[in-house]
Amino acid sequence: MTESDTDAVHHQLNQRLEARCTLSFEVTLPTPMVFMLRPQSRDGQQITLESFELTPAIRVTEFSDGFGNLCQRLLAPLGSFTVESRVQALVSENSQNVSQPEEAGFIEIPDLPDSVLVYLLPSRYCESDRFGDMAIELVDGQTLGYAQVAAISRWVSANISNIPLSSTYPVSAVEVNQRGEGVCRDLAHLAISLCRALCIPARLAVGYLHKLEPMDNHAWFEAYVGGSWHTFDPAVPESTGGRIVVAHGRDAADVAIYNQYGPLLLPTDMAVSVREIADASG
Repeated sequence: MTESDTDAVHHQLNQRLEARCTLSFEVTLPTPMVFMLRPQSRDGQQITLESFELTPAIRVTEFSDGFGNLCQRLLAPLGSFTVESRVQALVSENSQNVSQPEEAGFIEIPDLPDSVLVYLLPSRYCESDRFGDMAIELVDGQTLGYAQVAAISRWVSANISNIPLSSTYPVSAVEVNQRGEGVCRDLAHLAISLCRALCIPARLAVGYLHKLEPMDNHAWFEAYVGGSWHTFDPAVPESTGGRIVVAHGRDAADVAIYNQYGPLLLPTDMAVSVREIADASG
């Protein structure tokens, strides 16, 4: 758990979810890979059961990256290769927008925790230095802090079309704004850039969302206001489903579910499921 997670909003854990992600590959050349498929307990979620299985079984080493995410490092063998991650977790059923704007004001830069400062800077897919004028215009008249972030999230949701499964690679916030459409991570990139342009720390979160349609891995963003991280989701703003966070980062470059080193290796099959369960062993 990273330092910046220790001061997150404290949610009531009132829902049990099970999430599975299965990736299948046909490997033509032994390929070094790093996966990011193992979530951790943190404020807002308690992991009660978790497994990470490889077929065929091969050696895996694990490390934590600079953002505290667990990464699984391996050499994918020749032939058919499958990775399956399963997790059961206690989560908050309504983690998005649980606080009121007046409860989470703007934090002056000198008062921010050291670990949060990195989320103020431009990054690979979030060119926040290109959005200053636009961000100021969008939040005109809003109370500093949470209300500004909520206004940004609403604007992105209303003006950028969320088209699930329409893109296989990330695009930058500038491109998203020009196109007027994207997938969930693209909408999050634009919102993050606008927040950072106002000196509000913002980060990408990836994981699972209960009742997402169509079901897939999901991305949203979190903003640091009022001394805590708050969840916003411009792709599905009306969702109250529980979320399991797998990883946090500056943008999609930090939180890919897998990276391969060498010739392009795409999954031949991918399946994601999220269901509510009656108990942690169900």
